[in-house]
Amino acid sequence: MTPDEYCKDKAAKSGSSFYYSFLFLPEKQRQAIIALYAFCREVDDTVDEISEVDIARSKLEWWRQEIQLTFKGEATHPVGQALQSALEHFDLHEEYFMEIIDGMAMDLDQFSYAEFKHLALYCHRAASVVGLLSAEIFGYKDRNTLKYAEKLGMALQLTNIIRDVREDAERGRIYLPQDELHQFNVKTDDLLALKSSPELIECLKFQTARAHQYYQQAMQSLPDSDRYSQRTGLIMAAIYAATLKEIEQDNFQVMQHRVSLTPLRKLWIAWQTSRREKRLYKKHP
Repeated sequence: MTPDEYCKDKAAKSGSSFYYSFLFLPEKQRQAIIALYAFCREVDDTVDEISEVDIARSKLEWWRQEIQLTFKGEATHPVGQALQSALEHFDLHEEYFMEIIDGMAMDLDQFSYAEFKHLALYCHRAASVVGLLSAEIFGYKDRNTLKYAEKLGMALQLTNIIRDVREDAERGRIYLPQDELHQFNVKTDDLLALKSSPELIECLKFQTARAHQYYQQAMQSLPDSDRYSQRTGLIMAAIYAATLKEIEQDNFQVMQHRVSLTPLRKLWIAWQTSRREKRLYKKHP
């Protein structure tokens, strides 16, 4: 199995919405973004699947060293080797990869967040930085596109947090800010016991309004000149926004079941969004 095949297999098996947005990219961009995504999956799985904190911490430290080797052209892991190929074509910054690892390391040390400003740092490291790297791969002319990428990363991560309240609570993690839980009279013990309540639903409505605000800010920041080159991000946004809408229509029953779109629907949204952006580009190149 080649490094690129390893990354593609990692991305496909994850079932993530991101994978569907990659299908419409030219070959070099597709190779680079799949390598980036595979890296994110590797470090995320290190935290989620290794129960021994010290072992997980050591594995993350190993990935820091692997990224250093990757940028020297000496990668040993298939993901690092695939990223080396991407570095030949795209200006990806080493410190961004280190920030992603910093975000994953926060999950080893922190199981809740006192205020949104603290959660925002986690979201920046875990998602917005990925958005900035993705923007480099997709290409842009206007630096305002980087603001779009950062805001969109926040929106996608907040959607994940809303969707995964139960899954995170099962791991002993609560990403909803503690001061906002208190504001809506949601008890931490109830969350950890996987109990839903009218208070939790009101809190999630508040979180959803914030996520919508970030989606809106992202779209307002995206210059028309870069819409077509950033269409993969727009596909991601469309799929995640549809997931958020499903959660709202389900009255935020995230403690009862996980809301997710079928692969066919994700593919349909990806195709529709890609087709729309292509039409717009042909009309106003």
